[in-house]
Parts: sequence; C-alpha cells; structure tokens
Amino acid sequence: MDLRNKRILVTGGGGFLGRHVVTELRQVGCTCLFAPRRAEYDLTDADAVRAVLEWSRPDVVIHLAAVVGGIGANRKHPGTFLYDNLMMGVQLIEQCRRRGLEKFVCAGTICAYPKFTPVPFKEADLWNGYPEETNAPYGLAKKMLLAQLQAYKQEFDFPGVYVLPVNLYGPWDNFDLQTSHVIPALIRKCVAAQELNLPEVPVWGTGKATREFLYVGDAARGIRLAAERLETPDPVNLGSGHEIAIRDLAQRIADHVGYRGALKFDPTQPDGQPRRCLDTSRAKELIGFEATTTLDRGLAETVSWYRAHHATTSRAAA
Repeated sequence: MDLRNKRILVTGGGGFLGRHVVTELRQVGCTCLFAPRRAEYDLTDADAVRAVLEWSRPDVVIHLAAVVGGIGANRKHPGTFLYDNLMMGVQLIEQCRRRGLEKFVCAGTICAYPKFTPVPFKEADLWNGYPEETNAPYGLAKKMLLAQLQAYKQEFDFPGVYVLPVNLYGPWDNFDLQTSHVIPALIRKCVAAQELNLPEVPVWGTGKATREFLYVGDAARGIRLAAERLETPDPVNLGSGHEIAIRDLAQRIADHVGYRGALKFDPTQPDGQPRRCLDTSRAKELIGFEATTTLDRGLAETVSWYRAHHATTSRAAA
C-alpha cells in the first residue's frame, strides 16, 4: 500500500509513540494525517468514535491510543487499564468495520504474552498461558483486540493487522515517576540525584529481571511498514532482539547521565515478568523490519532530550 495518497487517522497521535509515528508518516510523504487528542474525542465513548471517523473519513486507521504505565500504575489501576483499553479498541474496530476501510493497524503490547513464555518470545506462544499478574488486565485487554481482528477477518474480511512492540523508550517518553516505565524513571532519578548530589538512587526489584527495549523511532518505522506491507491479522513482534538485566540497564543509564552514586535495589518491590526478549524473525520476513538504533545510542539521545526538556521546564517554572 502506498500511504502517501491516503487519509490516515492516528489515534493517540499526540502521545509518546504517536508523535513519532506521525513524524515517520510525514517523512515518507503522507500529508493527509489526522491525530486528535483524547480531550477532543474520547474513544471509550461510542458516540465519540463515530464522530472522529465522520470527521476524518480515513482510508487507514493506526490505533495507538492507550492507557499505559509501569508496574506501579498497573497495580493501582487494573480496572481502568482493562476497561479503557478494551473499550477504545473494540468500539473503534467495530465502527471501522461498519464504515469500510483499506487498513486497520493495531498496536498490541508485550504484556499480552504469558508470564513464563519461553525466550525468545514467539508469536505462536501468545495464548499459551496467563500474563504476568501485575499487568495482566492491560495485556488481556490489548490481546482481545487481536482476537477481534482475527474474528472480523474470518467473518467480514476486515483488513486488520496487529503488531506487538516490546518496551519502548526515547524522546517524549513519560517521565512521571508515578506512571512511567523503567527507562524514563531511572533517567529522571539519576539526573535528579546528580543535580542534588544524592548518595544513592532507589531502583525497584532485585535487578535480576530482564527486558528488551526498542527505540521509539524504530518502532514508528515498524508500524509504518506494517501499514504498508502486512496483509493478515496474525501478530508480528517488533523488537530489537537484545535482552538486558535491569541491574545492568540501571548502571548504563547512570553512566550516560554521569551519576557516580550507588544504585540501591529494593527486593520488596516486584520485578514483574522474569524475562522479556522477542523473536523478531517474522517482522524481518514479512515487512522487512529490523531495529537500527543501539541501546547505548538510544539512551544517549533520550538522556539528552530529557536534560533539555527538564531544563526548559525548570526555567519556565522559575
């Protein structure tokens, strides 16, 4: 599919991933883009879903809108995370089916995988167990959208595709310590500790759990490629293919920040899923996607962006 002459609606287009997807689409020549905010159209409301589709009249929908957060936020708001993510996706897919569409791209989540999925995670293992408990409601809500797309393809020949991005990071990430994921949280903590000359930085968990991370710019390119090239609703992993222990990740972040104090791990806090690392061979085979940003390069760019943004915010507050 040539996206350049298509009307494209990007839900969540003002969010972390959405900003980068909109930029990616513009860079390849897409000009008819619609990226409304939740304040304009709340997709948990069926009337708002119909209204945004009537307003944008899209040929392609890229559904990125989501209520997300780290382990703490997932434990505090499991019902909200389940309801909002499920209702946004279910209603949007149904209304797109009724209107007719050339392509619907849905971003899932790595949290949909079972807690003890063999590493590296293969798409065929997605239904072989229950997700890790701290983020299961969110993961299950997003996984039901995959089931919906597959059922709609079978019954209505609905043109939906589904990608599973691994943990993302990069500029414009959420750095709120109450709701952020591990990389932005550690960057913020290390920068603050350096500025205040604190002797240590607290880190949740034992540090033994592993994660795979994908730079957000790479993820945006993968989503664009899925919109152009993917033809079936079978899930496709988007990742870097590299796994790192949280203990080692925390040290790398401290090094990039230049923080020389201690990293104090708190084993009373949960580690989350023991390991996360994706098999990305399907993405390479079906859409020609491979990550190109190394973790060190991505961390350097994210730290640099946060320092600049943090400084700007501090000056504005003063």
